[in-house]
Amino acid sequence: MSLATISGHEVHVDDEGFMTEYDEWNEGLGRQLAVNIGIDLTERHLEAIRFLRDDYETQGETATLRRVSTLGGIPTKELFELFPKKPAKKMSYIAGLPKPAGCV
Repeated sequence: MSLATISGHEVHVDDEGFMTEYDEWNEGLGRQLAVNIGIDLTERHLEAIRFLRDDYETQGETATLRRVSTLGGIPTKELFELFPKKPAKKMSYIAGLPKPAGCV
């Protein structure tokens, strides 16, 4: 694990830049992570991010796209619109969580 500075905060990240310490994240940091990958967060984006973080806290792993759609109530098609191309990977990056299992 290494340290990265994002918005003036030092955070622990893995080799791909995903945060590794759950408690280092906050919404301001999430907004900056989104900007880093070209996403301007709206309230709808944040609904998905908040679901991911809450789910991670109870499940101990990052939710899959299907879980976000089914339990989070955001249709898969909309997730692809909000987080183009690799939505699960982008959501987890912005949420400060590890990539979901099976995500390339």
